[in-house]
Amino acid sequence: MRVEDTACMESTFFAERYAMKTKTRYQGRFVLAALAFALGSSFSGISYPTAHAASQAAANANELKNMQLVGFDDLQGRSAYQPTIHRYADGRYIAFIGHHGGTSPTLGGSNGTSIVDVTNPAQPKYLFHIPGGAGSGEAGGAQMVRVCDGLANTTGAGKVWMLRATSTSHELYDVTNPAVPGTAIPVAGPFPATHKNEWECSTGIAYLVSAVPGWRTSRVTQVFDLSNPTNPRFIRNFDLVGQQPGATGPFPPQGPHGCISRPEANRVYCGHGTSSDGVVVILDREKLLNGDPNSSDPFAPTPENLAYPVIAQQNTQVFMGAHTTLPQLDFTVPEFAKDANLQVRDFIVMVNEAGGNECQGATRQLMYILDITDELNPFAVASYQVPEASGNFCSRGGRFGSHASNENVDSPFNKKIVFVSWFNAGVRAIDIREPYSPKEVGYFIPTTNSNTFANGGKFVIQTNNVEVDDRGYIYIVDRAGSGMHVLRLTGAAAQIIAQ
Repeated sequence: MRVEDTACMESTFFAERYAMKTKTRYQGRFVLAALAFALGSSFSGISYPTAHAASQAAANANELKNMQLVGFDDLQGRSAYQPTIHRYADGRYIAFIGHHGGTSPTLGGSNGTSIVDVTNPAQPKYLFHIPGGAGSGEAGGAQMVRVCDGLANTTGAGKVWMLRATSTSHELYDVTNPAVPGTAIPVAGPFPATHKNEWECSTGIAYLVSAVPGWRTSRVTQVFDLSNPTNPRFIRNFDLVGQQPGATGPFPPQGPHGCISRPEANRVYCGHGTSSDGVVVILDREKLLNGDPNSSDPFAPTPENLAYPVIAQQNTQVFMGAHTTLPQLDFTVPEFAKDANLQVRDFIVMVNEAGGNECQGATRQLMYILDITDELNPFAVASYQVPEASGNFCSRGGRFGSHASNENVDSPFNKKIVFVSWFNAGVRAIDIREPYSPKEVGYFIPTTNSNTFANGGKFVIQTNNVEVDDRGYIYIVDRAGSGMHVLRLTGAAAQIIAQ
C-alpha cells in the first residue's frame, strides 16, 4: 500500500472548510469566521483561512490552569489515539499521530496516520496522511505509531523509520522525508487485531501486541528485531503462563495492552487489562530476548519458558486495569533525603482506562503510583484523581476518568511532572516529585469545535492520549475528532521544570 498524497485534495478541502467555518455552531461548537479572517493564521499544511486554535484562544473558551495553548492542528477531523514526536537530525520536530478507524468528515478516506511538522509549535503544518484499514474504532485505522532513527551499520542507517500498527498488521515506513513517506514494509500479520507497540530506538528491539491465533487471550506480545528495518526478524511470542496454546484450567488474565522497555536497566514493564482484571508485569529483558539456555527450545510457549523472564506479576483489583505502566527509575525522594536508607527508589506510574459515558456502565479509573524498589513485591503507595464536582464531569457527556500518561522521558518533565489524559477532563499535569503524595499543578480542557462529534448525544472533548518533547511542549489528541493541541506550562507549574 502506497501512502496517499493529500495535496491533490487541497482546493476541495479549502472550500469545504470555508463553508463549514462560517456556520454558527451551538452548544459551544462555534467558530467566529470574521475573527479568523482578521487573524489570518494558518495552523495546517493544507491552507484554509481560519484555525481552531486562534478562535479558541480569542474566545477564551478553553478551561485551563497553569497551561497555555501554543498551537493547533485539526488533523482533518479524524479520531485520534496516540501522538509520537520525533526530533530529526536537522532540527525539525515531526508529530506522528495514530488514528482510530473511521473517516475524515471533510476529506473522507480511511483514517490512518497523520504526519505534522511541529518545528514551529505555534504553526503546525500538516504534511501527509497514510490511510489505515477500513472499519470503525479498533476495527480500523492505525492507532499506534513509533519512530526511530536508523542504527549505524544497518540497512536503516542514515534514515528515519516509522513503525505502526494497523487494525490487522504491523508495518514499517521510511519517513526520512516525512512529507513523502516510502512504501509499507510488512513486519507481521494479518491478525484479527493489534494494539500498542513499543520500539527501542537504541537497539531496534520491538514489542508488538497482536491477536495471535491459538493463544487463550485476545492479545499476545510479539518480540521482533527491527534493527534492520528492511529485514524484520521475529524472535518470539510471549505472554503469561496460562495464556499459551493448549493450556487448560481457569481463564487466564487479560492479554497485554502494551509494554514500556528500559534496555539500560534490563527491564520491560507491561500492563495487562485496561479497565479491569489488570496485571503489572516486570520482565528481565535479557531473559525475554534470549530464553532459558537450559531449555531445548527456549522460545516454545511452555509454562517453564514463559515463567523464566518474569520477575514480578502483580494483579490489580478486579475492577482496575493496567493500561499504561510508566517506569520512573532511580528516583531520589526529597522527603527521604535525611534517611539512612533507600533515599533513591524505583516507581511505576500506572494509569487505567475509564469507560462508559457519563460515569455509567464502568468503574471510575485513576492514576496510581507503585513502589517497585523491591521488585518482587510491587506495592501501590499513592493515587491521583480529578474530583468530579470540580467540573461536573459526569454530566458533560462522554467518558470521564483516566486513560494514559505521556511516555517520553527525554524531556524536562521527567521525574517532576507526569501528564495524564482524562477524556472529558482534558489533560492533567501532576507533580510527582514527592511520589508518595502526587498533586495536580495544572490542566487544560480544550473547547469543542466544528469537527467534534457526539458521544452519547453530547458534543464533548475526549482527550485520548498525551506526549511531550524535549523542548517542553505537551501534545494532546482527541478521540472525538477535535484535533491536536500543542501546550506549554505556565505559572507555578512552569517553575517546577525550571528548577
